[in-house]
Amino acid sequence: MFELRTDRLVLRGWRDSDLGPWAAMNADPKVRRYFPSVLSREQSEASAARFQADLDRRGWGWWAVEAAATGEFIGLTGLAPVAEDVPVAGVEAGWRLTRSAWGHGYATEAARAAAAFAFTSLELPQLLALTTATNLPSQAVMRRLGMTHDPADDYEDMTVPAGPLRPSVIYRLSPGAQRPAAP
Repeated sequence: MFELRTDRLVLRGWRDSDLGPWAAMNADPKVRRYFPSVLSREQSEASAARFQADLDRRGWGWWAVEAAATGEFIGLTGLAPVAEDVPVAGVEAGWRLTRSAWGHGYATEAARAAAAFAFTSLELPQLLALTTATNLPSQAVMRRLGMTHDPADDYEDMTVPAGPLRPSVIYRLSPGAQRPAAP
């Protein structure tokens, strides 16, 4: 199974042992505050199965993330083709971590590894990151990666109900623009 590794993290395929923590994470309203709703256990398990199928088929996608020192599942990060209902085409990077993993720099570290893979192995000309305009923590990760935002790219995500989660932003990263990891 193909993996990406950093000093502190392993980005890897999905295991049965990930399903309980993944479902708990997706049932947490604080983790899902920038999504329209929490997910049921069945929805979480179905998403993990889709993610693993994509990894098996393409060799890249949404990887499970574990803390290298403990082997603990702490979330996901990875790459995926942008959904058809978004007004841009390309490949997006994303991340979502358990609350216990917040504030340690893991999202930036994992996303940096995924971006390096996107540019070196996939030879992508650009990487995108999408989120709701209210998701300031993810936008901070995007900026730490060296991504840039042009307000002209902002759009309304019509797949979510009208309200504060609909206005969305797009950040972009080109090869060579990625900021190195902090010492």
